[in-house]
Amino acid sequence: MRYLLRRFWAWLAIALLIAIAMFGCTNGKNINNGNKLGISDRTEERIVLGTTSKIRTLDPADANEFFISNVFYNTLERLYTYKEGSNEIVPQLATDMPKVSDDGLTYTVPVRTGIKFHDRTNFNAYTMKFALERFINSKGTPAYILGDVIESISAPNDTELIFKLKQPLQFFPKFLAFTGAAAISPQVYKHIKNEKTGALLFLPDKLVGTGPYQVTQFVEGSYLRLDAFPDYWGKKPINKGIDIQFFSSNANLLNAFKTGAVDVAFQTLTPTQVKNVEANAKQNGWTIASGQGATILYMVLNTQQSPLNDVRVRQALAAAINRPLLESRIFFNQRAPLYSLVPSAFAESKPVFEQKYGGEGNGKLARQMLQDAGYSDDKPAQVTIWYSPKYGGNGDLVASTLRASIQKNVGKILQVKTERVENTVGYAFIDKGVYPSYLLDWTPDILDPDNYIKPFLDCEEAEGNRCKKGGSQFQGSFYNNPKMNELIANQRKERDVAKRSQLLQQIQELLAQDVPFIPLWQNKEYAFAQKGVDGVKIEPNQQLPYWNISKS
Repeated sequence: MRYLLRRFWAWLAIALLIAIAMFGCTNGKNINNGNKLGISDRTEERIVLGTTSKIRTLDPADANEFFISNVFYNTLERLYTYKEGSNEIVPQLATDMPKVSDDGLTYTVPVRTGIKFHDRTNFNAYTMKFALERFINSKGTPAYILGDVIESISAPNDTELIFKLKQPLQFFPKFLAFTGAAAISPQVYKHIKNEKTGALLFLPDKLVGTGPYQVTQFVEGSYLRLDAFPDYWGKKPINKGIDIQFFSSNANLLNAFKTGAVDVAFQTLTPTQVKNVEANAKQNGWTIASGQGATILYMVLNTQQSPLNDVRVRQALAAAINRPLLESRIFFNQRAPLYSLVPSAFAESKPVFEQKYGGEGNGKLARQMLQDAGYSDDKPAQVTIWYSPKYGGNGDLVASTLRASIQKNVGKILQVKTERVENTVGYAFIDKGVYPSYLLDWTPDILDPDNYIKPFLDCEEAEGNRCKKGGSQFQGSFYNNPKMNELIANQRKERDVAKRSQLLQQIQELLAQDVPFIPLWQNKEYAFAQKGVDGVKIEPNQQLPYWNISKS
């Protein structure tokens, strides 16, 4: 009965979408009435992609969630991007890599011409300057990504941009490859302002860029239609378009995939559901694309709260954790143990926690550290770990198994308690020092080791050993070490690759020594395709390119 009800509601929703599309919609969420058939316009040349992710807004100046970044990846373009199949930065709307001044503060970027926006207006350096300045000045969710590093942008002519940075930043082109730092049509966006104050406003229901796909219909919470852009200047998509259907639950998405209602399922099935698909893939002809994700799961430790203000207790907790046990029991090997904040996908990653504390929970070492700190079975250290119900797909299971594993490894000398809190509440108080420890996850804005270091370990303003402003305060650790701050600053401006790698390894070694955070696991990204659907691949940058997908 539950299966039939799911099918009923799914097809009812589709029928309502068709009705809305056919009779027109005046709520501002439908674009281009020329595409009136919506999701019913299903042919072998179009791909239906199902997801449980939500789109809050289509405005790149106000969006920083993972799934919308994938939409931006396929509909918008940036000065630089990642070469398919690698993490190598290559020009996209730029014609070459930038020229850098001797002091590392000025980047000169040559810009393409002869490119059309989706509204058929022309792209050039002036329009790119408009887009990037709007991204910063609108003060949207991701504005800090460029605003924190760029002092000014100028366009001396229509083929050149000059960036002045606030501080030297040797990997600055990676910031210009951020999915939201994209070209958008000034003709569409320049007039979106408050009439009285002149303040910039967001445009949540339109998206007009230069990419291989254009948005032609958006019904919030239900449906997003992307059509191949006929005037695209680069490699043409091999399909006619992508129909993205939003599902309210993982179970509904899984059911839609199993019944063939969607061609591709992407973001997100639970570990148990992934295991189910893997078990049935061969007999159904399904293909599974996976790649090492950039998202990490970790534990933040408040270095100012007792007993975690004692580094020996933090080290003991790090030694007590058995990552592979939870990897197999909870995640079914769909997440990999993580022994540094920098994921293993980066060459600079060093498994410092494994090297220092062991890989599978070293109870003997943990007990010795706690004894050195003055604790015993009769006088145990007490630590409370906070977590959200959705953490790692099943927060209750992750937290309870983690707690049981630690207790088994260490014994009575360490008493671990777990407490639930919704992330909306947790995020509001974590930087106030409320929680002694908290299970969190992190998806980077920029694919560089620095984005796993500075937002965690950097402190801009401190009082003694307590950070009052900076990444560690924002994360709820309040960690401050002047040596760490110096290493972070130096690696950001070091141009020699080998020397920078050495600095990054020193940072990771100091992280394992001071333990303001305990890295736990890194995720894998999955996309599932029906029989006859080809070209589904997760890129090293975690993105799913739509333009290579076809079906027969």
